[in-house]
Amino acid sequence: MKSNILLRTIIILLILALNIGCDQVSKSIVRHKMQYYDQIVLLNKHIMIQRVQNQGAFLSLGDSLSGPLRVILLNIIPFIAVAFGLYFIFTKTNLNRTLLFGLILIIGGGTGNLYDRIVHGSVTDFMYINFVLFHTGVFNVADMSIMAGMFIILIHSFLKKKDEAEVNNVSEGN
Repeated sequence: MKSNILLRTIIILLILALNIGCDQVSKSIVRHKMQYYDQIVLLNKHIMIQRVQNQGAFLSLGDSLSGPLRVILLNIIPFIAVAFGLYFIFTKTNLNRTLLFGLILIIGGGTGNLYDRIVHGSVTDFMYINFVLFHTGVFNVADMSIMAGMFIILIHSFLKKKDEAEVNNVSEGN
């Protein structure tokens, strides 16, 4: 039993380290190799790499905040969320693997962006996608990780409810 918990912990830590490491390496490369607002255009201008320092949160929300409110909303609350997430995934040992993986992606992405805000004073964003009807703001690997984790959890939740509804229909004789 203890060996299962140890193996689970090691796997979680490895996935978190890989997630945070990919994010930080990509941001470091962009910070060291590109000047602000330099552009690398790919796929006929559908994908662009451009260094931007985001002072706020997702899509620059909160970038105009200052003082204690900025620290609370952009550093303290995300730190508490990441800490709670870590506590949750390490103490709830019966979590479904899909749900656990989604949570690990969210925690890893949140940690990567929080690290940037604390160490660099802002988050390095650098990717932009524009496919006519679909276009994004400038984002980074941590943002992709958070969005992928949310998507995995939403799909998992949807499929779980669908399965439960089918089981209920069968047990009711429908």
